[in-house]
Amino acid sequence: MASTTDFKNGLCIHYKGDLYTITQFQHVKPGKGPAFVRTKLKNVKTGKVIDNTFNSGVKIDIARIERRPHQFLYKDDMGYNLMHTETYEQIALPEELFNAPDLLKEGDNVEAVFHADTETPLYVELPAHVIMEVTYTEPGIRGDSSSTSSLKPATVETGATIMVPLFINTGDKIKIDTRDHSYSERVKA
Repeated sequence: MASTTDFKNGLCIHYKGDLYTITQFQHVKPGKGPAFVRTKLKNVKTGKVIDNTFNSGVKIDIARIERRPHQFLYKDDMGYNLMHTETYEQIALPEELFNAPDLLKEGDNVEAVFHADTETPLYVELPAHVIMEVTYTEPGIRGDSSSTSSLKPATVETGATIMVPLFINTGDKIKIDTRDHSYSERVKA
């Protein structure tokens, strides 16, 4: 057991029968009354974020989670097959555990997060940015520049559709933010 003094961003706790990650916290010491801690908690399974206030010094149950490096091998009817990069152990996980499965290429490195006590997989995170080649987009028009705020759809090598600036053409390599499927920048070959 721990208390509210042990709070830090990224800490995983048991709360109301579920696992939550602390995304934000603030210790508050008002002029009158006892101190308390305001938090934003993200449900590990659903991703829903809730606000909660804990009285200062309250005991909380910390969940032990482990981040393990894996490499994506292939997808089949069993799910997404991953290999642990250190032990070479292979596992198959369902699509709903991935934050951006449509941006996953064979050979990509990911981080699988497991509940250490029960060995249950909680979620799989891709790197914050991936580099993909544009396989199809409407051709750019001469004069389109990076200052233009207009966007057009582009299909990348995994089949995902990303909104990109007008100057991006088929064959260009682009950097994509996996957290929100947004275009970051064009990558020079």
